[in-house]
Amino acid sequence: MMNRTAGGYPGPMPNGTPQNGHMRYMQGPPPSAQRRPFPPQHMPAGVMMPPQQRPHVKRKRFADKVISANIRELVPESDAYMDLLNYEQKLDATISRKRLEIQEALKKPMKIKRKLRIYVSHSFQPINDSAKEPDGKPEQMWELRVEGRIMDDSQNPEKAGQQPPPSTNKPGFPKRKFSSFFKRLVIELDREIYGPDSYLVEWQRSPQTNETDGFQVKRTGDRNVRANIRLWLDHSPSKFKLHPTLAKILGISTDTRQKIVEALWEYIKIHKLQDPDHKEYINLDAYLEQVFRVPRMRFGEIPHYLNNHLYQPDPIELIHLIKTPVEEKNTACYDIEVEVDDPMKMAMNNFMFSLQRQQTQQSEMQMLETKILDIVEQINDVKMKRDFYARITQDPAEFIDKWVTSQSQDLKTISEAIYEADHEQKSDCYHQSNIPEGVNRYIFMRTRQKRIELEHSLAAYLHNGH
Repeated sequence: MMNRTAGGYPGPMPNGTPQNGHMRYMQGPPPSAQRRPFPPQHMPAGVMMPPQQRPHVKRKRFADKVISANIRELVPESDAYMDLLNYEQKLDATISRKRLEIQEALKKPMKIKRKLRIYVSHSFQPINDSAKEPDGKPEQMWELRVEGRIMDDSQNPEKAGQQPPPSTNKPGFPKRKFSSFFKRLVIELDREIYGPDSYLVEWQRSPQTNETDGFQVKRTGDRNVRANIRLWLDHSPSKFKLHPTLAKILGISTDTRQKIVEALWEYIKIHKLQDPDHKEYINLDAYLEQVFRVPRMRFGEIPHYLNNHLYQPDPIELIHLIKTPVEEKNTACYDIEVEVDDPMKMAMNNFMFSLQRQQTQQSEMQMLETKILDIVEQINDVKMKRDFYARITQDPAEFIDKWVTSQSQDLKTISEAIYEADHEQKSDCYHQSNIPEGVNRYIFMRTRQKRIELEHSLAAYLHNGH
């Protein structure tokens, strides 16, 4: 009644797989019957089959790597593996959550305010000793320089007149050229001295602009010159200056369009200006009506009315006096606030880049995952065989009887047999009224099939002979 495989391990049929030390007997068709037909003529009832090899499917679910509690009771050391598996699951969940949070954070501008120190200096130098003025003095040339750098918060303030120190960026902050903070610069000199063609110096950003650490202007002369320096900051995203009345109502003077709309909406909610019957309308109060010149507006009309009250921000204006020739370099310092990218944004980008790079280099991880799945599958197979042998050792005779009965029932279910086990072993089963009719039908079908085959053979023979 028992067979042994080539490896010497007998095992139960798929429908008689022991679970938790107890036999399970299926009353309906087992799962294996849906995967592979089991011809009854090839396997008589009551013959024991070796353990079936499961198809090798590479799955990566958490449940496929779990070792059952019964195995952990037999091997206490496997608890360490389960602890590692739980830590891995928590780590994967944390990384996935943080990745989503970082992706949402990167969609918004992340800016921090830093101090930009602007150095405006000038110096004189002779053009050429051979070129002298009528009074015998050599002709002079002055040079005006506008430079700057981001200040470190931990650094002591520098006094006016000090030379600009070398740029030392704080770790984590990317280095930026001085010109990258501005979109336009205008230096206006005395028009009476330098005429309409040379008194104005202008620089404006363009897509082809090469960033620089400073600007310099050179002119001839040894007279005092008043230089009016105007700098327009390059905001990203763009900022706008509000109409004075609207700025007083909303409490902001210069900000991005999004922040201005948010402030206006907050004002509308606080003062309950939304029409209670028609939610798409806003009933302006006296202050907003004074600005927009309408008593009522739709939500979709807010950008249109708001655009008429948004202006470009005022430039930063610096006045520098280029004095008569001095031997030392004359420097003035001005501090302004600028917005720079938060270094945390760079760390977030690096984190996302490292995750993407790891996803493209998963060959080693996939190989280890596959190895873990194979080992867990082998452990489960060994546990199944162990339970099989343990069940036999408890009561071999009872185990074999129950098993043969179960296999016989399943075999009949698979082969779609409708007869009963008790009747098939008695001669009365073959003397029923439907047996002769069934035998005659079988003989008729076989005879008809044989005659058709002979007719086909004869037709082929005659065709070839003719």
